[in-house]
Amino acid sequence: MALDLDYVRAQFPAFDSPVLSTHAFFENAGGSYPCRHVVERLTRFYTHRKVQPYAPYPGSQAGGAEMDEARSRLGAMLGVTREEVSFGPSTSANTYVLAQAVRGWLRGVEGAAIVVTNQDHEANSGVWRRLEAEGIALREWQIDPQTGSLDPADLQKLLADGRVRLVAFPHCSNVIAEINDVAAISAMARAAGARTVVDGVSYAPHGFPDVGALGCDAYLFSAYKTFGPHQGIMVLRHDFGMELPGQAHFFNQGVLYKRHTPAGPDHAQVAACAGMADYIDDLAAAHGIGGDGAARARGTHDLMRAAEVAVIAPLLDYLAGRNDLRLIGPRRAEDRAPTVAVALDRAALPVAEALGQMGIACGGGDFYAVRPLAAMGVEGAKGVLRMSAAHYTSPDEVGRLISALDRVL
Repeated sequence: MALDLDYVRAQFPAFDSPVLSTHAFFENAGGSYPCRHVVERLTRFYTHRKVQPYAPYPGSQAGGAEMDEARSRLGAMLGVTREEVSFGPSTSANTYVLAQAVRGWLRGVEGAAIVVTNQDHEANSGVWRRLEAEGIALREWQIDPQTGSLDPADLQKLLADGRVRLVAFPHCSNVIAEINDVAAISAMARAAGARTVVDGVSYAPHGFPDVGALGCDAYLFSAYKTFGPHQGIMVLRHDFGMELPGQAHFFNQGVLYKRHTPAGPDHAQVAACAGMADYIDDLAAAHGIGGDGAARARGTHDLMRAAEVAVIAPLLDYLAGRNDLRLIGPRRAEDRAPTVAVALDRAALPVAEALGQMGIACGGGDFYAVRPLAAMGVEGAKGVLRMSAAHYTSPDEVGRLISALDRVL
């Protein structure tokens, strides 16, 4: 079954925008276009529900019901319970709050250690590294400086003495893009007595994962990169979430989705997140995918991945044929997310600016991935040129990108 690209693009108002439609959009890793379902729900909430939710009058009750709907339907899609889905202002903020909970959890535990990688975006790196100042030992799972890959055998060595209590790693990096085997890594950590926190920000836009099947203890991603509003979504499995010291008001400690949300959520954006589930359901129906929420999410995940692998392969072939740049991450489209970063012989940002003048929207810089780029020998001042696709990217847009690169490079 092939993805119906015309149907997909019709679900995104940006493709009809006189401002946005002038450029082929390759900055999806920075934030995707929102689907119409999200835009419609957000508009409805601000128009008809913008009051304090859960009070005993119609507009308030409708607003609260839509917030509950978002949590329930996302939980079903992700293979977890509704109580295990928390919202916050961003993934960086959610990870920060989670790190404060871990700090209290490990306070006074003699010899406790945590593992971080140098493949991560800084949101899933810096907060954990700062816990070293609290007396928690820090161990770094390092990437191969040539390939950017994480070797599970290296993690096994870090876990060997049984002191590690938590492993933080990405589902895939926002510049290297290699897809890590979350299930295998989580199982390895669990066998050693360690919890796992997974940064899914750069993976979830390419198909919502079955977090329940992955076996990790926490999985975080950003709704604004999965066709939704600007919210961070944190899946925190029940046992771990209740074991950690709560970070919210004392009277909310008994409710898991409130327990680690120190500030009130953005009601409208939480409710609008149900639009992401609307889109997945409509996409599934349009392609004959049935079953429950998890089954529909799995089916659309596979549709998205297949479309992205096919559309990004010509770009990878083109880049591999050039000797004036370095492709970061795997050569094969099947092994990576369609986020393609290249190191050039010059600063990347001016190249991105030149591409912008040719109708290509992409970015240049470090993208908060300072550690992995440094580990791979990429000069910080130059950064990388990053071109990131999504399932709605067309072959014609990739062709336009390749032609523009030919002229600029």
